[in-house]
Amino acid sequence: MPLKLTVPPAEIGYNPQTRQFLYSHDKTVTLTLEHSLVSLSKWESKWKKPFLSQKELTHEETIDYIRCMTLTQNVDPKVYNGITDELIEQVNAYIKDPMTATWFAKDDRKKQESVIITSERIYYWMTVCQIPPEYRKWHLNRLITLIRVCEVESRPKKKIPQKDTAAQYRALNAKRRKALRSKG
Repeated sequence: MPLKLTVPPAEIGYNPQTRQFLYSHDKTVTLTLEHSLVSLSKWESKWKKPFLSQKELTHEETIDYIRCMTLTQNVDPKVYNGITDELIEQVNAYIKDPMTATWFAKDDRKKQESVIITSERIYYWMTVCQIPPEYRKWHLNRLITLIRVCEVESRPKKKIPQKDTAAQYRALNAKRRKALRSKG
């Protein structure tokens, strides 16, 4: 689900000669944004660094990611100058939203060495999991959850050791004998 972001004209200065305030753009604009693998790829191709591994982005990088997320056509570049910190908070909340009801119990995967996740790695995972290319437009968190579900579901089922199975049977038989007051 895309995010609708309403960007009103922002005051960016004052011209003392004309005695008029200067604004970022002429009228309020509604941007439709999508945090997807497509937007991630666009941003990484420009900045040449992994977006998901960044602890904090500069203001310029953040505004550029919003530009990469924009689905609205023919947006005046000045509109992005009107994006306030409050609007950036809305975008960050949207980016962090899991967009799914799926959850995982404790992460039982062994701690792997730090793997830097880039758009190409996610495309690889999609290929391995045979996820159709049109899913690259899904909200990124939802796509990564789908990839993780594929990984969890494709794991071989754990076998219970024979001695544990025998112990479970002994305990169950003892419980039944006690309930039925039987010796055998």
